[in-house]
Amino acid sequence: MFLIFDTETTGLPKNFKAPYTDTDNWPRMIQLAWQLHDDEGKLIEVKDYIVKPVGFDIPFNATKIHGISTQKALEEGHDLRFVLEEFEKDLERAKYNIGHNIKFDVNIVGCEAVRENFETVLHDKLVLDTCSEITANYCKIPGGRGGKFKLPKLMELHDFLFNESFNEAHNAAFDVEATSRSFLELVRRGLFTAAQLDVTPGFFEKYKAANPEQIKAIGLAVEEKAIRSAEIKKVKKGDDSLGALNDLKFAHLHNHSQYSILQSTTKVDDLVDISVQDGAPGVAITDLGNLMAAFNFNQKVLSIPGNLEALNHNALVEKGELDEPLKDFPFKGVIGCELFVTDDHKDRTRKNNGSQMVFLAKNKTGYHNLAKLSSIGHIDGFYYVPRVDKELIKEYKEGLMVLSGGIMGEIANLILNVGEAQAEKALHWWKDTFNDDFYLELSKHGLEEEDHSNAVIVNFAEKHNVKLVAANNTFYASKSDADAHDILLCVKEGEYQSTPKGRGRGFRYGFPNEEFYLKPQDQMKSLFSDVPQAIENIQEILDKVEMYQLKRDVVLPAFDIPEQFMDAKDEEDGGKRGENAYLKHLTYVGAEKRYEEITDDIKERLDFELETIERTGYPGYFLIVQDFCEAARQMGVSVGPGRGSAAGSAVAYCTNITNIDPIKYNLLFERFLNPERVSLPDIDIDFDDEGRERVIQYVIDKYGASQVAQIITYGTMAAKSSIKDCGRVLELPLGDTEKIAKLVPDMTKLNKLFKMDDKTMGEKIKGDQIAPAKELIALADNKNLEGTIVRQALKLEGSVRNTGIHACGVIITPHDIRGLVPVSVAKDSDMWCTQFDNSVVEDAGLLKMDFLGLKTLTIIKEACSLVKQRHNVDLDPDSFPLDDEETYALFQRGETIGVFQYESPGMQKHLKDLKPTVFADLIAMNALYRPGPMEYIPSFVRRKHGDEEIVYDLEDMKEYLEETYGITVYQEQVMLLSQKLAGFSKGEADVLRKAMGKKQKSVLDKMKPKFIEQASEKGHDAKVLEKVWKDWEAFASYAFNKSHSTCYAWVAYQTAYLKAHFPAEYMASVLSNNLNDIKSVTFFMEECRRSGIKVLGPDVNESAYRFTVNPNGEIRFGMGGMKGVGESAVIAIKSEREKSGEYKGLFNMLQRIDLRTVNKRTLESLAKGGAFDSFENEHRAVYFDKNGDDRTFLEKAMKFANSVKEAEESSQVSLFGEASDVQIPEPPIPQVEEWPRIIALKAEKEVNGMYLSSHPLDEYKLELKNYTNAGLGIFQDLEQISGKKFMVAVIVSDIRSGVSKRGDEFGFISFEDYKDTYELGLFGEDYHKFKHLLQKDMMLHLTGVVKTTRRKMADDTEKVYHRVNLHRVMLLSEVLEQMAGGVEFRLRLEDLTVNVINELEDILTNHGGSKTIKLVITDSHEERPLSLEMNTYHYKVGLTHDLIDRLRTITPFDIKLN
Repeated sequence: MFLIFDTETTGLPKNFKAPYTDTDNWPRMIQLAWQLHDDEGKLIEVKDYIVKPVGFDIPFNATKIHGISTQKALEEGHDLRFVLEEFEKDLERAKYNIGHNIKFDVNIVGCEAVRENFETVLHDKLVLDTCSEITANYCKIPGGRGGKFKLPKLMELHDFLFNESFNEAHNAAFDVEATSRSFLELVRRGLFTAAQLDVTPGFFEKYKAANPEQIKAIGLAVEEKAIRSAEIKKVKKGDDSLGALNDLKFAHLHNHSQYSILQSTTKVDDLVDISVQDGAPGVAITDLGNLMAAFNFNQKVLSIPGNLEALNHNALVEKGELDEPLKDFPFKGVIGCELFVTDDHKDRTRKNNGSQMVFLAKNKTGYHNLAKLSSIGHIDGFYYVPRVDKELIKEYKEGLMVLSGGIMGEIANLILNVGEAQAEKALHWWKDTFNDDFYLELSKHGLEEEDHSNAVIVNFAEKHNVKLVAANNTFYASKSDADAHDILLCVKEGEYQSTPKGRGRGFRYGFPNEEFYLKPQDQMKSLFSDVPQAIENIQEILDKVEMYQLKRDVVLPAFDIPEQFMDAKDEEDGGKRGENAYLKHLTYVGAEKRYEEITDDIKERLDFELETIERTGYPGYFLIVQDFCEAARQMGVSVGPGRGSAAGSAVAYCTNITNIDPIKYNLLFERFLNPERVSLPDIDIDFDDEGRERVIQYVIDKYGASQVAQIITYGTMAAKSSIKDCGRVLELPLGDTEKIAKLVPDMTKLNKLFKMDDKTMGEKIKGDQIAPAKELIALADNKNLEGTIVRQALKLEGSVRNTGIHACGVIITPHDIRGLVPVSVAKDSDMWCTQFDNSVVEDAGLLKMDFLGLKTLTIIKEACSLVKQRHNVDLDPDSFPLDDEETYALFQRGETIGVFQYESPGMQKHLKDLKPTVFADLIAMNALYRPGPMEYIPSFVRRKHGDEEIVYDLEDMKEYLEETYGITVYQEQVMLLSQKLAGFSKGEADVLRKAMGKKQKSVLDKMKPKFIEQASEKGHDAKVLEKVWKDWEAFASYAFNKSHSTCYAWVAYQTAYLKAHFPAEYMASVLSNNLNDIKSVTFFMEECRRSGIKVLGPDVNESAYRFTVNPNGEIRFGMGGMKGVGESAVIAIKSEREKSGEYKGLFNMLQRIDLRTVNKRTLESLAKGGAFDSFENEHRAVYFDKNGDDRTFLEKAMKFANSVKEAEESSQVSLFGEASDVQIPEPPIPQVEEWPRIIALKAEKEVNGMYLSSHPLDEYKLELKNYTNAGLGIFQDLEQISGKKFMVAVIVSDIRSGVSKRGDEFGFISFEDYKDTYELGLFGEDYHKFKHLLQKDMMLHLTGVVKTTRRKMADDTEKVYHRVNLHRVMLLSEVLEQMAGGVEFRLRLEDLTVNVINELEDILTNHGGSKTIKLVITDSHEERPLSLEMNTYHYKVGLTHDLIDRLRTITPFDIKLN
C-alpha cells in the first residue's frame, strides 16, 4: 500500500542536514495529514489531525503560512501521542512513505517520535518522493543548479500533470490531496521503475488496467487557511493627538548609510544634515556589520556649530584646567553598528547570518569595543556576513548600549518564527548582560509582522521592566528616494527592477513598501502616540552618550634602537632623544660613504634636516623606513632611487632610503618636511614588484601581524557607472545607456555638474564636452525612461558598491591595530585591512607608508641577471655613467619603446627634437611632458639649440633657471626664487608652492604683497615682480615636483642604458615582465623585430620559464608564456636538460622527465606551441596522429616511457639487480604530412596567445599593400571615419549568430588583424548576404563605409548613430584576381639574361588568365636612370600567389598592381 503524508510545522530547522534525533534543531509539528491507497491506487483511508501545542507557541509567520494559530490549535488540536498512534496504524499497513520533499516530513515526524519516546516503523519503509531529479527531468522547468532542470514545486508538478492550477495551501490535508493525485498519475505514466517500486513487471499492466484514464481528484473539502484579525496581536491604540509628546524630541537611532554596501542610499552628510534641520537632538549611524562611516560621521557631527567648542571646553573642565560648568552639545552623534549575532561566530559548517542587533557606543571605550567586535566579525566570523556571538559580546560589552532591532532582531525574529517563550528567554540574556543599557525597539513601517511583534514586545517591556524605544530602521533619506534604493538592491542582486519581489527563483529581493526613510519628528511622534514612552526614552539614550573626537595625532610604533643610544629620560617623559641620536649616527655614517668629503655646506644641510626632524618628532619614521629598505636590499629586493618629495631629503639619501643626491640636484628638504608647518612626512618607496611582498612580510614579522595592515578602498558608483547600472536595472538598451553615459564630462560628478551655471561649466569642463553636458542636464527633465535613469543615477552616485585594497598603502601601529581603528580582512590575503580608507587613516592616528611595486625595477634586475648569464658581466645600475653617449643617442633617435616613462609616441617626437645631451634634459622632459607644461616644450627645445633667445625677467633668476633655459619647470624653482628674490623663509616658500599649486586664493592674497614689498626692497623692479608673480600663478598649478622627476628620470636612464648596450637582454626582460599581457608582448616583440633582435618560439632545448637570450643574441620565448604549461613543469624540463644535456627527441625526453609533473596536457601544449620543433624527423602533426586508433602518438609515447621506467625500477629491486634482456620496442613514428601552415599557426596562437613563427596574413602582403587603406584600429572611433571608405584585411576569430523574434537572422562577428580586434553586428539582409563567408578562421577583405544617421526623438532631442556598412566581402585569396586590372613587373637590366627570358616565358605560358602584363626594364648605371616599358599583349595571366612565387625563383623584381 501507498501512504502519502504531509506536515505543517512551527517553522524551518536551523540545519536541514541535522539528524532527526536533534530535537533542538527540528521545528514542532502542528498538523499531520495522510492518505492510504492500495496497490491499484484506490483510496483506503484519509486522516487529518491538528496537534495541540504543549510547551510551545505557534509563531506568527508560521500562522500566516498555514492559518493555524496557537489559539486554534489549542481549541481543535489532539494530543501528540494520539496523532502518532493513529499515524502508526496506517504506517504499519503501508509499504511506502510518499510525499513531496518527503525527507523533511520524515524528519519532522521522526523528531516528534523521539520527543515523545514513541517507537515507530517510519524509518523502515521505502521512500518515494514526487520532488526529485526524475520529476525535474520530466517537467523540464529551467533554472536548476548547474544548468539542470529545477526541482518542481508541488503546484508546478500538479499543473504539468493535469493542466490545472493548484495553489499550495500549506495545509497538510490539501497538500496531501495534490501529492497523492500527482504520485498516482506518475505511477500510471511509468515514471517510477519496477525496481524503485519494488514490484514485478506485471504490476504496471494491472495498475493501468485499474486506472485507464488520468487520475481524478478526490475532491475533499479542506478548510482554506485564514488568519483572523483577532488572532494577530496589536498594540492597543492610544490617542492619535501628539498631546504629551509635544515637548519631547525624537531622534533616529537605527540608520544605515551608503557604507551598508549596496543596501542603503543615505549619504553620511545627509543623515546628519536632515536630522539637524528637523530639530532633532541627535542621530545614530548603525551600518550593517561595519564602522566604515564612523570617522566621517564623527567629524561631520563635530562640525555642527557649538559641538567642537563644547568638546574642547568640557575637556579642559574635566582636566581641572577650567573651573566652569560643562557645556551641553547642540547635537549628539551616536556611533553604532548593526551586528550579526549568531550562536558560534566561527562556525562555517552552515550558513547562519544570525540575528541583527543594534549596538550604540556610549563613550570612547564603547566605540573601541564596538570596533573590536566589528573587527572580530570580519576577521574570524565572516561567513557570508561578519558575525559575532554572545561570548564575544559579554567580553566587549563595556560602554555599549543595545537596541533589540527590527524584525530581524533576535527577539522579534523568535516571536515571529519560533515562539514567544523562546523570545522571552532571549530577552532575559540581553537584559541580564546589559541591564538598563538594553532597550526593546519598536518599528512601524506598516507591516503585519511588526504589528504582531510590537504587541508582544510591549507586553514583554511591561512584564520585565525593560524600556521601549521608537525607531524607523532607515535605508534612504527621503520617501522620494525609495525607488533609487530599490534600484540599488537590484544592482546588488543583479536583477531587473521589473522582476517581481518575493522569494525563490523568478523573484527578487526588495523592501515591502516605501516607509524606510528618515521621517520627520512629528510624523514619528504621531506614529508612536500610542506608546509615548518609546519616544521619551530616546532622550535618555542620548543623555548617556558622551561626545568624543576620533581625530588624533599619528601614533608611531616604537623602533628598537641599540642600547648605547638609549636615553633614560625618554622613559620618563616619552621623549625621542634616543631615536634622534641613533638617526644622527646613521646619517653621518652614511654621509661618509656617500660623499668624498663632508663639506660645511653638506654638514649644514644635514644638521638642518636632523634638527627639523627632531623638532617635528619624526625620527622614528625615518628609522622604520631605513630599516625595511636595508632589509629589502639584504633580501635581494631592488629598492627604487626614491619618489616624490622624499628625494629632497639628504638624511634619507645618507641613510639609503633614497639614492639621488638632493644637494647635487638642488632638491629641497622643505618641499618634503616644512619646518614651519608640521605635517606627517610621506616617504613612498618603490620595490621591484616581485619582491614587494617579501618586504611587507618582513615588516609583519618585525612588528607583528596584528600591528600591520593594508588600507581599504571603497569602490563607489561614479557618474558613468551609476548611469550604466540604472540603465541595466531599468532595461534600457545597452547602446542607449552608453550614449547617455558618454554625455558625462570627464572626471566630473553628476551632483556637481547639475549645480553648475554656464560660467562655472566653462571654467571646469573642456570646451567640446560642454554641449553634451548640457544635453545630459536637459535629459534629466524628461519624463521618459532616459530621464528617469539620469535622475536615479544622481541619487545613486557615490554609493559604495564594493571594497578593495589600496595598491600600496601599509599601516604600522605600536600595538594591536584593533585598539585604534576597526579592521577587516584583505581580499586574497591573510593581512588585515583598515575599515577606514586612505583619506582618513592618518587623521585617525595611523602611520601610513606606501610600499609600491614597480615593475621597471624587476625588469632592470632581470636584465642585469641575463647580462651576467650571457656575458659574465656584473652590472650595478646605480653605477651607470651619466655621460654615456650611446644612451643619449638612443634618446635622441626616439627609440624609447620599453624605456620607463619615455616610450609614448609624443614623448619620442619631442626627444627627437630636443636631442638630449645631459641628464638635466631628461629630468626636464619628464616634468614637462604632461598636460599644461607640455606647451612649453617647443620653446624649451628651441632655447636648448640656440634657436630662441634665453631671457630672464630678472638677472637674479638665472642661477635657478639656467639649467632649464630660462623656463620655470619645477615647483622647487619657484621656492628657491621666492627665497632669493624676496627673502622668504624655507617654510614660507613651501607654503607659497602649495598655495599656488592648489590655487588657495586667500593665502596667495596675503603672500603677494609681502613678495612684492620684500623683493622691491632688494632692488627689484615692482612691475617686473608683478609679471613674475602672475607667471608663477599661471604655471605653478602645473609645475612638477623636481624630486620626483629626478628619481624617475634616473630609473628611465638605467633602462635606456641597458637597451642601448644590451638590447636583447633588456627586451627579453621586458617581455618576461609582461607575460600575462598578450597585447603588450605583441607590441614589444614588434619592437624587437624593428631593432633587428630575433625572437624565437619556445623550445624545450633552450627555453626557460621566462624569456631568455641565447648565445647568438636571439631572444627565446619563455615556456611560462604557454597556456597549460606550469612553472613546476618548466623547472623539471630545464633542470633535467641542464643535468644531462639536450633532449634528442620525444622518446628521449619522455624517458628522462617525471611525467607526473610534465603531464599529458603540458606535453600537448608544448607540441602545439612549437616547443618540440627542434626535434629531428618529428613535426607537430606527428604528435597528434591517431593512425586509426583512439590514442594519439603522444599518448602512446607516454605509455612507452612509463613502461620503460617501470621495467628499470623492477630490475633495480630484483634479487640480483640484473637488467632484463627484454627490450620494449619504441612505437614507430607516424609518417604523416605536416600540418598546413594555417592549422599550425592556429595551434600556436591557442597555446602561446599569439602567432610566433609568422602571421596568417603574411602571405597576403601584396594584397594588404595594394588593396587596404586601414587596419581594424580605425573602428575604435567611428565618428572620426564617418563617411570615409575603408578597405581592411581581417581574420574571422569568432562568430555568434541567431534569429530575432521577428525571424530575422543576425550575427556578431569578431575580426582580428595584426594589431587589433573588432566585433561587428550584422542584421537581416546584411548578415544573410555575407554569412557564407563569415566563417571562423576565414581570411577576408572587407570594403565599406561608416554611415551616420540622426534621429529626432519624441522629446525633440536628436540621437546620432554611427554604423559600419559592408559593401563587399571577399576571400583574401580572391582579391588579386577580382581587384587587379593588370600587373607590372620591374626588372633590373643586369638581371635580364636569356635563361631568365626563357623561364619567364614558360611561367607566363603556364599561368594563363585574363590579367594584362607590363614588363619594365630599368638601368640604374646610366647617368640618368633608364626605364624601358614592354607591353606583352599576347600574354594574359591568372594573377595568383603561385605565379608570383614562381617568378621570384628566377630573379629579384618589384611588382606593381594596376
